[in-house]
Amino acid sequence: MLFEFNLEAPKQSFYNITPQVREAVAKSAAAEGIAVVYCPHTTAGITINENADPDVVHDLLFALDKTFPDREEFRHAEGNSAAHLKASCIGSSATVIIENGKLVLGTWQGIYFCEFDPPRKRKFYVKIV
Repeated sequence: MLFEFNLEAPKQSFYNITPQVREAVAKSAAAEGIAVVYCPHTTAGITINENADPDVVHDLLFALDKTFPDREEFRHAEGNSAAHLKASCIGSSATVIIENGKLVLGTWQGIYFCEFDPPRKRKFYVKIV
């Protein structure tokens, strides 16, 4: 079963999409299996990380900006090569186990849509298998 979600991404950030993924699992009525969360964009990604302390998101974005700064040597005409690099580093999907109709996530884990080239109207998919 495939679910599509829309997301407004006004700024570079990690957007917690765990509630939408849980919604997809509930609607699917899957007792067990996997949920694949997929981003069809080349300047955004999907990751799982801590969702309890917002400073973690701040620190991740800070480190990604330091690791992949905009550089005048980049040739890509759109001027968003750093966003492409960040997205490639993060990756375009995450897989989460479903057991007893629930996502198997750690106590502090959340699923994030990572926006690196804002502002954008985005979408992501959740496939329940």
